[in-house]
Amino acid sequence: MNQSLQILYKTQIQENLKNEFLYKNIHQIPKITKIVINRGIGEASQNAKILDKNIKEFMLISGQKPIITRSKKAIAGFKIRENIPIGMTVTLRKHRMYNFLNKLINLALPRIRDFRGISTKNFDGKGNYNLGLKEQLIFPEIEYDSIDKIKGMDIAIVTTAITDQEGLALLKNFGMPFQN
Repeated sequence: MNQSLQILYKTQIQENLKNEFLYKNIHQIPKITKIVINRGIGEASQNAKILDKNIKEFMLISGQKPIITRSKKAIAGFKIRENIPIGMTVTLRKHRMYNFLNKLINLALPRIRDFRGISTKNFDGKGNYNLGLKEQLIFPEIEYDSIDKIKGMDIAIVTTAITDQEGLALLKNFGMPFQN
């Protein structure tokens, strides 16, 4: 497999960040620890086929089977009973994480209509970045004809950065297309 971002991090990005922020120890240099992808599937409570289609989509996009999240208690207003599937999540680490990040930066984000870059305001204050996508069709593995409903997903990129400036510099070095 092509581990180009992992090699890029070890050869160039670490050195760039060390020079930019004047770290004294190599362990202070921020790195990406995991990428978490989430999707809510509320209508799967009425139709089990929707759940199966969403699982297949997530497996194509991430390369890993998602975990089904279930409701903890019943909410009559939303027609939710206890312990029914309401969402799914995938946590990517190591090789799969770098493969997904490479796919996100180089293939998926440029396919968004009228794309001018992603916002720098989506950092959480501790160097982690959250991104919401409105449709799954931007990923090349998803075929347009197999989609019955366009659904979005949330992507959280978790880093060891302490501040948002360090996280921003880390993701910019990876080639994340931020707005100017």
